Amino acid sequence: MDYLVLTKVHGAILGPISQILGWILNILVEFTNSFGILNIGLSIILFTLVVKVLMFPLTIKQQKASKLMAVMQPELQAIQAKYKGKKDNDSMMKMNVETKAVYEKYGTSMTGGCLQLVIQMPILFALYRVIYCIPAYVMPVKEHFLNVVYALTGTSSVSSLTEGAAASLLQFATDHNIALTGVNPIGDLTGVSGEALANKMVDILYKLNPAQWGDLAQAFPGAASVIADNAATIEKMNTFLGINLSSNPFNGSFVPNLAWLIPILAGLTQYASTKLMMASQPKKNNEEDMGSQMMQSMNVTMPLMSVFFCFTFPAAIGIYWVASSAFQLLQQLIVNSYLNKVDMDDLIRKNVEKANKKRAKKGLPPQKVNQNATASLKHMEAVAAKEEAERAEKIEKTKKQVEQANSYYNKNAKPGSLASKANMVARYNEKHNNK
Repeated sequence: MDYLVLTKVHGAILGPISQILGWILNILVEFTNSFGILNIGLSIILFTLVVKVLMFPLTIKQQKASKLMAVMQPELQAIQAKYKGKKDNDSMMKMNVETKAVYEKYGTSMTGGCLQLVIQMPILFALYRVIYCIPAYVMPVKEHFLNVVYALTGTSSVSSLTEGAAASLLQFATDHNIALTGVNPIGDLTGVSGEALANKMVDILYKLNPAQWGDLAQAFPGAASVIADNAATIEKMNTFLGINLSSNPFNGSFVPNLAWLIPILAGLTQYASTKLMMASQPKKNNEEDMGSQMMQSMNVTMPLMSVFFCFTFPAAIGIYWVASSAFQLLQQLIVNSYLNKVDMDDLIRKNVEKANKKRAKKGLPPQKVNQNATASLKHMEAVAAKEEAERAEKIEKTKKQVEQANSYYNKNAKPGSLASKANMVARYNEKHNNK
């Protein structure tokens, strides 16, 4: 059997995270449905808001780490300048010790700012998968697709679906150029039945645009009424502000349409969000800083990439992108306002206290890391000085041994020998030089 991906994403990391996010989205959809509002666009916006709120503590930690890094940067740059061009092992070790000392001085670590990003990445990947496969996680939405599946196969439950029941639908998808590969590939359905087959058929139906739903009703006249009724409900669910969220904003034509607003807003909101985030960071004096130049470049290229992706992805992804950037913009304003009131000395003190608690758990005394770093440097310098002294002593000892051997040999040289003649020349030179 070829590679097969079920409707829900699986995996040791993304699977459980997707389940949790899908559970949250399902609750939001059922909540809005209780008021007679079953709309995927609105649910995505509410879903994005909830996820942003849940991830807000991580955002605060990341921003604190960034602000702390800006305070530390002059000291780190001074260390880099101090050891610039020095590639020997001793210099590299000393630079590492001094760099670590700066981080410990402020109660943080070299990986402190990256940890929050590492935690957020699998959440974001799982979130995209949930948005891509909404029917897999949201039962009020999936029910309408299952009604069509039952009508197409003449069954009344997923357990009744047998191998080959999706053959006609697969042929329809092939004839109408519906993508069966990509983010959520259909794969080979040989040997697939029951719920797994139902999920795959829902995957295919979720890819249809409004025109293709009409073609499906004509291709299966026996199920036309069921297809029409559920297609109308599905289209209503997928329509947000007059935009069909199951279709790509770029449909092959360069004639602007209403859906083009989504990628444009996605680019603008992300650009504004990144600019606001960068504005909260102190300006660096070193214009040649490669990291700063790269960040400036990313601030321009990332919004442009967002525009491109939102043109080519279903509009539902674009709605999430716009909502995410808009909430990020609002969140950044709140974070900046909060951090402007934070006393850096108090933040450093709390970081050091937290670091000392970790040291206590390891059985280490709560010492001042500056003193530790200085002690480490002094120890390294003492070892280097001792090694240098030993080398000098060894050279001096060898030199004396050579001199003693030469003196002994020269004093006992036989008259007329080469050594005797060499002594005569040496004495002549010594006498001549003393004049």
